[in-house]
Amino acid sequence: MDKVRIDIVSDIVCPWCIIGYKRLEAALMTLADTVNADIQWHPFELNPAMGPEGQNLREHLNEKYGTTDEASVSARQTLTTLGQEVGFEFNFADDSRIYNTRKAHQLLMWAYSENKQFDLELALFHAYFTHGKDISQENILLECAEHVGLDLDVARTVLNDPTWAESVASTEQQWLEAGINAVPAIIINRKHLISGAQTSELLVSAINKIIAEHA
Repeated sequence: MDKVRIDIVSDIVCPWCIIGYKRLEAALMTLADTVNADIQWHPFELNPAMGPEGQNLREHLNEKYGTTDEASVSARQTLTTLGQEVGFEFNFADDSRIYNTRKAHQLLMWAYSENKQFDLELALFHAYFTHGKDISQENILLECAEHVGLDLDVARTVLNDPTWAESVASTEQQWLEAGINAVPAIIINRKHLISGAQTSELLVSAINKIIAEHA
């Protein structure tokens, strides 16, 4: 078995991040007989200045990218279809909102040390995209933490400890300085960057090529 280190830089409110991961998951299933992947998730906030109330998603896309209502509806339909193809359920609505994700990333950073990061990451994606929950709120984050078996008292401390917030900000700055300015970003063996939600076929090919180069 070839051991492969995979770092995923992502944000929970990024639909392409969960699509990208599910495609990677399919690629790794194809390679299951030859590749043993060690995956770690890393924080990237698309909207670090987002207020606690969040913002209507369509309004946000219009303000940030100039996306028209028609284009927004079309994008939602495309994402929903792509989600179905990879086995993930998106439930967009006209009142869908986008939220600040700093505290969610604090929890994810701690969850890594508890070997629960992967479970929590998926739980947060489902909470936000499938169930439309406000993943900036402490009660929702604690609900997700409890769901994956994390200690709630420690989780509560992590959410309210400014040093965890500083650790997230510092890590994000390191990725920015490394040239990562869009997500998802998948880094194989610490040096091979694959940007965006690439197809499973491309990921299989890329991983095989990387392994062959280092054989």
